[in-house]
Amino acid sequence: MTTFPKYIPQSDPPLPPWETLPTMYDLPSDNPEEPGLPDYFHFLQPLLLYLTFQPINWNPELVFSAADLNLYYDLQHPLWYKRPDWFGVVGVQKLYKGEDLRLSYVTWQEPANPFVVVELLSPGTEDEDLGNKQNTTDKPPSKWEVYERILRIPYYIVFSRYTNELRAFQLVGGHYEPMTLTDGRLIMPEINLSLGLWQGSFRDIERLWLRWFTLAGELIPEPAEEAAAANERAMIAEQEAEEAKRKAAQLAERLRQLGVNPDDLEELL
Repeated sequence: MTTFPKYIPQSDPPLPPWETLPTMYDLPSDNPEEPGLPDYFHFLQPLLLYLTFQPINWNPELVFSAADLNLYYDLQHPLWYKRPDWFGVVGVQKLYKGEDLRLSYVTWQEPANPFVVVELLSPGTEDEDLGNKQNTTDKPPSKWEVYERILRIPYYIVFSRYTNELRAFQLVGGHYEPMTLTDGRLIMPEINLSLGLWQGSFRDIERLWLRWFTLAGELIPEPAEEAAAANERAMIAEQEAEEAKRKAAQLAERLRQLGVNPDDLEELL
C-alpha cells in the first residue's frame, strides 16, 4: 500500500526579477558590429559641447557641430566612415548647402573638414581612439589615422568619464603632439575658445563635464544658464527699483517732518 506525505514541501519564494535578471551593466546599448557604449553620458556630454561651442570670432551661421554623425572621409572608399562622439567645424553653414539638415558629413562635399573632434572613451574603443590599434591593409584605418593623416583635424580630444582623464593632441607638422593645459584648459586661439573640465550640474546631473570656455577662462553659458542669469538680473533690477522707491519715500517723509513739501521741490526741478 502506497503512503503519501501529509503535505508537499514548498520551495522558497522566487527572487524578484530585478535581483536575478541582467542589469543595465549586463545589457548596455552597444552594437556588436560597432564597438562603443552609447549610454546616457554619450548623449549629455556631446549635448553640452554642442550648446557651448560658440567661436567668438566666427559668424554663428558658419559654425556647425554634431554628435554621433557619420563622417565620410575617403574618396577611394566612399562607404568608409567614422562616427565621432562630437565634432565641430567652422566656415560651414548649419544646413547642407544652406537648405537641408545633414544626414551625414561627407567631407568631399563640404567646404571644410572638422576643426576639433572629441571622443569619449568606452570599453573596447580605447585602442582605436588613441592610435594603439594597427589595422590591416584591407580594412579601414583607425580613427586616429583618419583624424591625423587623412582629414588633418587640428585638435583631437579624448576624455574618459571613468577616470576623468583628459588627453588632447594638436596637429603639428602633420602629426599629433600632446597638448599641455594652460590654467587647466586647452587653448585654441584660432577660434578664441578654450576647452576644459568643469565641476557642475548639467541637466540636473552633478559631475565633472567637458565644456567650452572663453580664452580668458570664462564659461560659455548654455541656454538654460543664460535664462537663469537673465532671471537673476531681472530680480536684482526689481529689488534695486524697490529699494530706490523705499529710499525716496523715506526722504519725502523726512522733508515733510522738516516742513518742506516734496511736491514743491519737484516743481522747482
